[in-house]
Amino acid sequence: MAPYDQFILFGDSITEKSGAQDKGFGFAPALQDAYIRRLLVLNQGFSGYNTTQALRVLPHIMPAPKEAKVRFMTVFFGANDARLPNQYASPQHISPEQYRENLEQIIQHPAVKAQSPRIILITPPPIDEYLTEVTDRAKGFNEKRRTAENTRRYANIVKEVGKENDVAVLDLWTALMLEAGWSDDEPLPGSKKLPKNPKMEEMLHDGIHFNPKAYKVLYAKLMDLISETWPDQIPEKLPMVFPAWDDVAAWS
Repeated sequence: MAPYDQFILFGDSITEKSGAQDKGFGFAPALQDAYIRRLLVLNQGFSGYNTTQALRVLPHIMPAPKEAKVRFMTVFFGANDARLPNQYASPQHISPEQYRENLEQIIQHPAVKAQSPRIILITPPPIDEYLTEVTDRAKGFNEKRRTAENTRRYANIVKEVGKENDVAVLDLWTALMLEAGWSDDEPLPGSKKLPKNPKMEEMLHDGIHFNPKAYKVLYAKLMDLISETWPDQIPEKLPMVFPAWDDVAAWS
């Protein structure tokens, strides 16, 4: 019998923390439950990582084809890359040009190419400047480290890279903005150009990391994307790797 194909979740702290249960709904466990006995969902999230660091660890988290087959791979970086290039964020900040190049190198990396997975690029999510300011001050930072508009710029780069490389993109930035009541060409919810937005606070507990509500949006949008792009890969269409206990034909 063949081993399970893998569904790798590759990202930063938003991916790493997606398995936490202290706040309720978790994205990674929900996906594991959806694909239970069909695919092996692996959380390969690395808190604090930017795309340059992601490239360094990528060869070590991708199995060789002879070891396992990677069927799906999400690439969810940018929240740290999009920090402003000041003294408080420079170790994590990656320029927009380098961010674009890093994303392309990730999806074209030999270790990824050897697997030919169905890649899903996920845009960095929006931020809430009111909440990130509180968090930063509590850590002793008195200079702004992120802005809503700059994060939007990095989200747009992900969409461009996906289009140019014919790779699926989950536009989580827009999905969460719409949840917050945003309309195109309006000021961004979460920016200091608008009053505090209670819907942003419901989704982002510290201005960037997710509450269950945001993880539920991520999960729903991912399942919608899979259903629309690869309808034969939704859980209901995939056979179980090992037979049911009462499958007489299989066990005989």
